[in-house]
Amino acid sequence: MVFDPPEEGSAAPGALSAPQGSQSAETSPSVGAADILGQPEPPGLSGPGEEGDEEPLLEGSFRMKTAALVMFLLLKYRTKQPTSKSEMLEVFTAEHQDDFPAILSQASMWLRLVFGLDVIEVDPSEHSYILNPILGLTWDGMLSDQWGLPKTGLLGLVLGLILLQDGCVPEEEVWEALGVIGVYDGQEHIVYGEPRDLLSNVWVQEGYLECRQVAGSDPARNEFLWGPRASEETSKLQVMIYMLQVGSNNLGSSLVL
Repeated sequence: MVFDPPEEGSAAPGALSAPQGSQSAETSPSVGAADILGQPEPPGLSGPGEEGDEEPLLEGSFRMKTAALVMFLLLKYRTKQPTSKSEMLEVFTAEHQDDFPAILSQASMWLRLVFGLDVIEVDPSEHSYILNPILGLTWDGMLSDQWGLPKTGLLGLVLGLILLQDGCVPEEEVWEALGVIGVYDGQEHIVYGEPRDLLSNVWVQEGYLECRQVAGSDPARNEFLWGPRASEETSKLQVMIYMLQVGSNNLGSSLVL
């Protein structure tokens, strides 16, 4: 499994990228839900005034090193092992070690927004780190008997979409918003798997969501609310802060597995 930045103007299947022709904030009927998943420009290593052919090369190298660190940290999370700065530095060649703080910062943001994992420094004197699911949630969607990727990021996003719609969001608005990041009803996603199964079955059974029929709808339509487990494990404030991070960072693009 390899992280690889997409070519400009392209998007690979399963990539967290906005589809061509997605609606802008001025035209979307679900302002506040789909619109918060916009696409700011991705950060790079080049500073002000740096121009020329080296800039995209530097950015590409930065992204590849970040992706390598993300994969390393996902493996550590899978095995429930802590890690250290010295271990993470072994991921890079010597010429990139000076960039470690910037690479770790970007890798931590990818892990938080895409996979729903926080990178936590537990011992500053030893520079040791662990990974935990975001927002106090205890579900990550990983099965012990097979390889999988954490899916808590998508759960946090759906909980946020519900809050943005005053605590209850119609199912069609959920799919509209998720489509901005390349997650579609009935389409297998490289990170999240079958999203309809998560939304309508897994998270309802786990108690994170409640699904009910919209009163008086014909044909029948569903809507989603927070379930009791979501209310027990996290708070509205934590989720709204997470949504602000989603809106101000590059969730809508840049990650291809």
